[in-house]
Amino acid sequence: MAAVSVTAASLGFQPRMPIQSTKINYSQVNGVKLVSMGSARRGFASLRTSRFSISCAAKPETVDKVCEIVRKQLALTPESEVTPDTKFTALGADSLDTVEIVMGLEEEFDITVEEENSDNITTVQEAADLIEKLVQKKAAA
Repeated sequence: MAAVSVTAASLGFQPRMPIQSTKINYSQVNGVKLVSMGSARRGFASLRTSRFSISCAAKPETVDKVCEIVRKQLALTPESEVTPDTKFTALGADSLDTVEIVMGLEEEFDITVEEENSDNITTVQEAADLIEKLVQKKAAA
């Protein structure tokens, strides 16, 4: 049976025109990040920015591969539960284990993870999201 993980946050802002109130909701369901917008008036909200972007979570196959690498690096049994939200420390990993996990990910995905990025990886999902970002960046170069 699949586990369902739901997290949510809400951000509201008041645009320059006082008659309109816009609300942006961020949520995550099964590792997929969702963004929805609502407005107090009829019609669509207007975002006046040149840098509005929506990022999606890593592909399921990337998350699965990260789980596999974590299991291998930490010598976990196949029955050990490793989910996208699993923290490496919860699996008994110390800082050296985390470095070895990152090295395994670099080798598997043919990427280079900078030290400042590797310090921010604490969960399987964070690792998978970073991998997706680095693979896309490499493909664009």
